[in-house]
Order: sequence, then C-alpha cells, then structure tokens
Amino acid sequence: MSDQKVNVVWLGSPTFPNAAHTALKDEQLRRNLKHATTTIRDKRLRAVAELEDWETLRLAGSRIKDRVMRHLDEYLLRLEASVTAAGGVVHWAADAAEANRIVIDLVRARGADEVVKIKSMATQEIGLNEALAEEGVTATETDLAELIVQLDDDRPSHILVPAIHRNRTEIRDIFRREMGKNGVPAPDGLTDEPRVLAEAARRHLREKFLRAKVAVSGANFACADTGTVGVVESEGNGRMCLTLPETLITVMGIEKVLPTFADLEVFLQLLPRSSTAERMNPYTSLWTGVTPGDGPREFHLILLDNGRTATLADRQGRSALHCIRCSACLNVCPVYERTGGRSYGSVYPGPIGAVLTPQLVGVGSSKHADSLPFASTLCGACYDACPVRIDIPEMLVHLRQKVVDAHRGDGFPKPEALAMKGARLVFGSPRRLAFAERLGAVGGRIIGIRGGRWLPGPAKKWTDARDVPVPARESFRTWWRRTGRG
Repeated sequence: MSDQKVNVVWLGSPTFPNAAHTALKDEQLRRNLKHATTTIRDKRLRAVAELEDWETLRLAGSRIKDRVMRHLDEYLLRLEASVTAAGGVVHWAADAAEANRIVIDLVRARGADEVVKIKSMATQEIGLNEALAEEGVTATETDLAELIVQLDDDRPSHILVPAIHRNRTEIRDIFRREMGKNGVPAPDGLTDEPRVLAEAARRHLREKFLRAKVAVSGANFACADTGTVGVVESEGNGRMCLTLPETLITVMGIEKVLPTFADLEVFLQLLPRSSTAERMNPYTSLWTGVTPGDGPREFHLILLDNGRTATLADRQGRSALHCIRCSACLNVCPVYERTGGRSYGSVYPGPIGAVLTPQLVGVGSSKHADSLPFASTLCGACYDACPVRIDIPEMLVHLRQKVVDAHRGDGFPKPEALAMKGARLVFGSPRRLAFAERLGAVGGRIIGIRGGRWLPGPAKKWTDARDVPVPARESFRTWWRRTGRG
C-alpha cells in the first residue's frame, strides 16, 4: 500500500513562514488564540494533577502504541476478521482517491444525496467533503465547531476545536448570515450567549439527523480482538449519527487499531484529560458490527493508509503515528499560539502536524511540507504534554535533517550552507580565526551599540526580534597572550 499515490489536502495557504508572517499581524486572531489555549491548558493541568499515576498511564499508552507499530499488519488482519464476523464490511484504501471512491460508491448504492458527518481528521485529510460535493452529495458537519467552519466556508485551525480562531460575536454573525442558506435559519434576535448559539445549531441540525440515510464517521480507536470501534465526543451529535442513519461508514487511519478491548482502559483515561480536560468524555460510543433492530443496518469500515506505511518505515519518525489526536501539543506550543492552525496549511496543525504531515506526503515532495519541521522553537513543551510521550522535538530535528538532505544540490547554495563553509574556512586556521576575532570585535560592537536595526536582509530580520549582545573589547586569545599566560 505504501507505493500508492499519497494525498493530504492542503488548505490553500502559502508556506508556513509566509502564512505565519500574515497571521502575526492579525491582533484579533492572536487574542482569540491566547484566550482559548490558555483556558484549555490550565484546565488540563488541573485534570491531570488529579491522577497520581499519570506518568504511568503515559508510559502504558506509549508502550501499547509501540506494540501496535511493531505488529501493525497482524492487528489489522485480526481487526478485519473481527469486524467481518460481527456483520460489518471492511474496505482497504491505499490513498485518498481510493477512500473517497469507496465512500461515494456506498452513498450512491443507498440512493442518498446527503450525509451527516461526525468530526473526523481522516476525512478532512482525504478531502472527502469536496469529493462528495463533486458527485452531487452534500456532507453536513454536525460537530458545532466544524459546523461553524463549514457555514463560513472557512478552514479548521485546531485539531480539537476547529473554530478556535473565532469568538462568540463572530460565530453569531456567521449563524445569522449563513444558516438560512443551508437549512433551518438562525432565530430572530440571536445573541452571542453560548447557550443560545448551541440551541441554534441544535435546531439547524435536527432535521438533517432525522432525514439522513447515511452517516460518515472517523474513529478514535478500533479493537482488533473484538472488532469494536469507538468515537468519543462532547456534544451528542456523534451519538445521533451513529444510531439514526441506516448506513454507517467509518474512515479510520490504520494506526488507530489497538490490540485488545482492555487497552481502552488506558486511552479512555489519557484522551479526555489531554483534550477537553475532562475526567471522561460525555459521550463514549462503542459499536461492534451491526445488531438487528438496533442502530444502522449496514456498517462499513474503511482502513486508510495514505502514507502511513511509508511513515512506519522510518524508525525515528514512526512514533508520529502514536498520536491520539488530543491536541495537547497545540495548546502548549508558543508558535501555534501566535500563528494559529491555518498557517500550517495542512489539516494537521501545530507540533504534531509539523512532524506528521511531511511524513505522510514525503519529505522533499512539497515546499509546504518541507517548511513545517522548522515551525518550532524546540522548547519541548509538546513532549511534556503529549499523553503518549511522542518526542516531537527530537523528530523535528530528524525531519529538518531530511529536508536539508533532500535539497542538497538544488540551484544556488543556501545561506546556511555558505555560512558553514565560511566557518570551516575560518576555524581551519589559527591565524584566520585570530583575524576574524579582531574583526568581529570591532564590527560586533558597532552592530551591538546601534542595535542592528540598520542591517540589510536576513540580518535585519534577526535583529528586529532579538537584542544583539555587544562583544567584549578583548578576546580570550588576546587576553591570554597579553598576560603572558601563553
């Protein structure tokens, strides 16, 4: 499957450095992000502090994921057998195009022209909504934040809270303007109170739930031994999608499989505390195949590769597949907090997106993907927050090296390469080093005293955001000789 064409939907933005430069100028965006991430971060810390064995749980989650990666083929075949035995149908999709075609064929076979959807990163990754629209099928997002983004024809900016970049007033205006074009309109006199906004969304979605014949979901986990698939959510929209329609289609990345049902004990403690800072999710839905007279009559599970087996082949990068999509790394990342998720250009923003997306599409294949491993300060906060102990900083360094190696020999030498060659020339001779020290002391003092604000090009960009220290008047080498110690 790894030899197939890979597709990860890009969201139409420029590369990260250019997109971030624009985002930093949006003061409202930065205020929204800072308020939201700070609130979630503080709540998460309190929820985690309640468990004395939190670090033990993290270690257990990491080890389970390690075992899955080592034996992924075995667990997937076991999952297929279990789901089939329970009355479900399993499909294998090597890439986005194949997955989309399977969904479209299933929807058409039911004679449907609309579907309701549970929030799903996998379906965003493959661009399912757009693929369905091209075939005349309307997909309605039922998660509140996803609905906001869809109504405004916007792009998600967070794994857990896609509309985190919008405040309540902006959401109210979107509902007033767009709901009537897509179904039940917003009520007259709609305010920006959270309760009122949620009720408007509930009324808007109710008729869609009752009318839909087909639902599409993602999956948080799937248990190989029982064939049980699970989705966790906070609003109840997922429960409606999983029980009312006649046909349920689940698109799941192959890395989401767990060895046994008992493993859920670990992840159902790790995930809610790391994502919504709750002790448990308000809605944890588990289903195994189909049950006559209860829920959907048909269940289809699509196992999606789309670059995952290629990622698995990289021993240093494969732990990105451990991700359980909790978004804890986004909420602690200083880069994400200031630029927002849309700057990353991919459906996977933040630190995890910076390591997962380049591997899914292939390092060196896209300027968008190649810019992402550099979208980090390497502060390590993401590793401390990750519930399954993904060492994102180490992986970022690994991917940066791969990006540099992939572009060696491309046109003119990069500034970094020229700087390293210059350094090698200087450090290769004591005389050249001594001369450079004297020259640097004089030039450095001039730059430091004047703050570096007048420097041209890249040097000015560096000094605009950083103080330039004033070098000492005398180098260690000169002092050593002057005092006779040499």
